[in-house]
Amino acid sequence: MVPLTIGLSVLVAGMQTAWVRTGEQRYYQMTKFWGKLLLVNFAMGVVTGIVQEFQFGMNWNAYSRFVGDVFGAPLAMEGLVAFFVESTFLGLWIFGWDRLPKKVHLACAWAFSLATIASAYFILAANSWMQHPVGAEIVDGRPTLNSIWAVLTNNTALAAIPHTIAGAFSVAAAFLVGIAAWHLWRKRKTDDEHRAVWRSSIRLGGWTGIVAFAVLAITGDFQGKLMFEQQPMKMASAEALCHTEQPASFSIIAIGDVTSENCEDVKTFNVPALLSFLAHNDFSTEVKGVEDLVTEYQARYGTNYPDDPQLGELAGKPIDYVPNLPVTYWGFRIMIGFGAISAGTGLLALWLTRKNRIPDTKWFPRLALLSIATPFIGNSAGWIFTEMGRQPFVVVPNPSGVDGVWMFTAQAVSRISTGEVWTSLIALTSLYAVLGVVEVFLIRKYVRGGIDGVIPPEKTDNEGKDELAFAY
Repeated sequence: MVPLTIGLSVLVAGMQTAWVRTGEQRYYQMTKFWGKLLLVNFAMGVVTGIVQEFQFGMNWNAYSRFVGDVFGAPLAMEGLVAFFVESTFLGLWIFGWDRLPKKVHLACAWAFSLATIASAYFILAANSWMQHPVGAEIVDGRPTLNSIWAVLTNNTALAAIPHTIAGAFSVAAAFLVGIAAWHLWRKRKTDDEHRAVWRSSIRLGGWTGIVAFAVLAITGDFQGKLMFEQQPMKMASAEALCHTEQPASFSIIAIGDVTSENCEDVKTFNVPALLSFLAHNDFSTEVKGVEDLVTEYQARYGTNYPDDPQLGELAGKPIDYVPNLPVTYWGFRIMIGFGAISAGTGLLALWLTRKNRIPDTKWFPRLALLSIATPFIGNSAGWIFTEMGRQPFVVVPNPSGVDGVWMFTAQAVSRISTGEVWTSLIALTSLYAVLGVVEVFLIRKYVRGGIDGVIPPEKTDNEGKDELAFAY
């Protein structure tokens, strides 16, 4: 829900800008239609964030105590932006259509959309600190913030932010392409008065998706180079690279027992030396394998967990420094593959709608509708890879940072019973399942209603006002 809100809010603000500048009716109709879907998604997306607040205190209280002095600043900034700027200007945008001057109302749309990006920036800065802690020092056994600027300009964050925002635009682009393609096809043989709206929407979505994928590729390459330096085990597990190679090959696909965590069971088809280039911009760099990295991690961070009763059954047990190889390997490829499919659908949509053409085949609207899911899957797979690939750490050690600023996931969890976890999980999942049904119902209702469902047509030429006048 969040990526769709981020990407769609900016696109809706752009649609409204086009309307204010040109006065063309199609841009006004686009703003109203896609804005309605944005509001439904935003309303549901807001409540999904609440569960994370409970998770911090209930399931991850040791983690919250450990990172609290650092996370307080960026999360407070996010709260101010999200709950004050976003909500204020979104409210003004919703209720200001017939009350505010055009340009003031447009400014509210841009303020809201940019606030969503700013909110994401602070959240990603906090998350990136977990991936690469900076701007902190150890005081009484806990990291204490000594430079908020270092946290906000963390190179890991500066790479993650454009990558994540581009992923959000890919979600919004596929959303536009899928729905607009369906509307174009549905009335392909009739005189549809709103055809210009759907053509403009599908082409905007197509171009946005292609540009977003290009940005994803560039920023992803930069992230890969940082991963090589900061989290070498994550890179090795993403490639199922068992042994150190120089040069290192890039794995295209794997066959064998990918459910096994023993990387020797996975056989891959490779592109020679490409992984070395992705890691360090040359074709000869050494990339360390899983087995060699395990030895290094054991020498640096220990072979066994502390003999602490708080660790439960893991107390004193050997530390497994290898992430779940099937999840990291396939998660990385699902992220890339589904992102490419989404961009490819956008490119196809541009081709089929060139020179005022209207797609008239059944397979295209079906493909476009199914493709709405692809960037969602790609985004989710990317986050699963990012978070699971850093295990067994919840705060990953900075190889060149302050000693001690790291934490094992086993140390971070609350000491609560399995029954308590299941109870909260079932309750929250049930609640969000109901909310999900509500959102799907509302989205489906407004999508099927089209422009007339958002802007009811006038009964006669003499009744009411035209839509532009009605808006103000």
